[in-house]
Amino acid sequence: MEASDYTNPEEYPTEIHDYLATFEQCLGSVEEMLKAMMLVSRSDLQKLEPLEQAKLDLVSVYTLNSLFWVYLTIQGVNPKEHPVKQELERVKTYMNKVKEIAEKKKASKLDKGAASRFVRNALWEPSTENEKKNKGPGKGKKRKMD
Repeated sequence: MEASDYTNPEEYPTEIHDYLATFEQCLGSVEEMLKAMMLVSRSDLQKLEPLEQAKLDLVSVYTLNSLFWVYLTIQGVNPKEHPVKQELERVKTYMNKVKEIAEKKKASKLDKGAASRFVRNALWEPSTENEKKNKGPGKGKKRKMD
């Protein structure tokens, strides 16, 4: 149904008309997004990386539970006293865990080769050729003069 179907001011207070119109627009965009998600086949989703799959699954579950929260509110049921509240909190916990994993994955990784070269060059030791050059005439083997 469209907003124009409910324009009779006797059905609801006129002060909330703008709120209802905005709510209907948002609900329409949610419906479009859900339709788009439903068109994607499960086989296409299997091609995603496991972390991306987890993110998508969590967003889907959170969205559905949030919509159920709204439904309960519309029906006059207090959603804070319903098990959906615990489910939303559980999903939030997993969303935070996935976020931590994603942040760890993005964190800079140690390049062992570069680190060993850095340490080796920082702790430079002269080679045997350099030692001979640096010893000078008095420190090396003495030559006999004939």
